[in-house]
Amino acid sequence: MRHSGGSRRVLLASAAVVATGGLLAGCKDIAPPADGGPSGSAVSTAGDGRAVSPLDNPDGTKPGLAAITSAGDRAKARALIGKVATKGRGPKTGYERDKFGYAWMDSAPGGIPFSHNGCDSRNDLLKRDGEKVRFRAGSTCVVTSMTLRDPYTGKTIEWVKSHAITVQIDHVMPLSYDWQMGASHWDKGKREDIANDPLNLIPVDGPANGAKSDSGPAAWLPPNKLVRCSYAVRFAQVSLKYDLPVTTADKRMMLSLCGG
Repeated sequence: MRHSGGSRRVLLASAAVVATGGLLAGCKDIAPPADGGPSGSAVSTAGDGRAVSPLDNPDGTKPGLAAITSAGDRAKARALIGKVATKGRGPKTGYERDKFGYAWMDSAPGGIPFSHNGCDSRNDLLKRDGEKVRFRAGSTCVVTSMTLRDPYTGKTIEWVKSHAITVQIDHVMPLSYDWQMGASHWDKGKREDIANDPLNLIPVDGPANGAKSDSGPAAWLPPNKLVRCSYAVRFAQVSLKYDLPVTTADKRMMLSLCGG
């Protein structure tokens, strides 16, 4: 059948739209592999990205660090922090990261969540908190890219494994701090537990984690003021679980962050 010039142009334009639409649809959520291999499957592990309040996440298995805002929840936060014991910070003498096990092991002995699941604790945490998580081809463990809504800065970070240090795993209660507050007297198994416990681990902006170093809440707080009470609660949860005191100045700060 013969087409006029106008009809031919319409048909060609329609075909171009269909082809373009097909390409765009085919490229949705496709990212280049971060480690040079073929791209793997994409999994949305954190749903719509809503972080969970630490008051509703006592074992640390749920994602993020949502703000604590209601008067009732802030009262619960102060009550929890009030249970934390205090003492002076001891010497750092003898501290070495390896005394808490190698990073990031999957074999912490104390039955902590995610341990012995065939995936190291760093990747467990990336999967827990990341959105649009992609894995190395053939793996359900090694994360190669993801979107992270960083609670410490409030930024959204598009992370790829080839620039791994842009996201770091923060020990909420730092290991050196733990050592000085009593972990120097623990057996290695208990130190391995606190180093790999998801309750004590949050993927965050790398520079923010570097600025924190081994500080307690009196010396360093997340730049994002909205999550500071939640941060104090998580610090208290780790302290209570492992029977580790905090300094008087840190506890005073933690209470003040939740309105105490």
